[in-house]
Amino acid sequence: MKKIGFVGLGNMGLPMSHNLIASNFDVYGVDLNKEALLLFEKNGGKVGYTIAQLANSCDVIFTSLPSNGAVEAIYLGDQGLIEHAHPNILLIDTSTVSPELNIKIEQSAKQKGVDFLAAPVSGGVIGAINKTLTFMVGGSKDAFERALPIINVLGENIFHVSEKIDSGTATKLINNLLIGFYTAGVSEALTLAKESQLDLDKLFDMLNVSYGQSRIYERNYKSFIANDDYAPGFALNLLKKDMGFALELADKNHIDLPISKILYEMYEEAEKSGFGEQDMSVLYKKVSAQTPSIH
Repeated sequence: MKKIGFVGLGNMGLPMSHNLIASNFDVYGVDLNKEALLLFEKNGGKVGYTIAQLANSCDVIFTSLPSNGAVEAIYLGDQGLIEHAHPNILLIDTSTVSPELNIKIEQSAKQKGVDFLAAPVSGGVIGAINKTLTFMVGGSKDAFERALPIINVLGENIFHVSEKIDSGTATKLINNLLIGFYTAGVSEALTLAKESQLDLDKLFDMLNVSYGQSRIYERNYKSFIANDDYAPGFALNLLKKDMGFALELADKNHIDLPISKILYEMYEEAEKSGFGEQDMSVLYKKVSAQTPSIH
C-alpha cells in the first residue's frame, strides 16, 4: 500500500503527511488552505486532486479535520470518500468527533464494503512532527492489522482499543476531559502563585519533581505561559469541543459529571471572551486577568 491520500493538512495533518512522504509513500493531499497545500507540495506531496479522485485511486486515506461537520461532509457527502471509494480502500479518521458520527460513518462504509477505522490521536503537534503520537483505534482487528505498518510511521504508541468503532474516540474524549482539568488547574495554581509573589520558573522546577508535576503543566508553562506566546498548538475552542463530546457521552451513559460541567462552562466563557482561537494554555491569561492583585 504505497498510495496514500491525506485530507486535512492543518497543524496535525501536515506533519503527519510529511512523515509519510519521508517514508517513501506517494501521498496525495487535499486542504482548503492554499498555504498548507504549497508547503505539502514543496515537501514532495501531490496536489490538485478532488476527494472523489482520491477515493477512486488511493490504497489508504487518512483524514485529520477540526469538526464533526467537516468529517461528516468529507465522508458522507455526495462527493465524499465513501460514495466514491473502491472496495479495497482503507479509510482512517484521526479526527476527534462524536462517537455517534463514528458509528454513522462505519454503517455507511459497511454498506459499500469499505474498511473504516476511527483512530484519534494524542501527543500534539510536537508528537506529529516527531512521530511519537499515541493512536487510539476503534474498528475491526483485520483493518487495524492492515493499517498498522503505516500507522507505525506516524506514532510510537499504537493501541487497538476494541472492534467497537467508537471505542478509540471514547478513550480520546476521556483523555481530553483530563486535559481540560489539568489546564484549568495549572491556570488557577499559577495565578495563585503569581499573586503570592512566587517565581514561576522556580516553582516549576520544584513542582516538576513533586506530585504536582504533569505533562500538561510542563507543556502549558514551558511552551506557552513562560513565553507569553499563545499561538495555537491545540486551540482552546477545540478542547472545549472535545469536552462537550465527553459530557454528551456521560449523558448517554446516564452519568452526572458535575465538576466537568463547571469546567466546560469555564472554557465556554473563555471562548466567548475571545480566547478560543489561541492555545488552550491561554486559559491562564484569562484567569489571571480577572484576578485583582492583592499587593
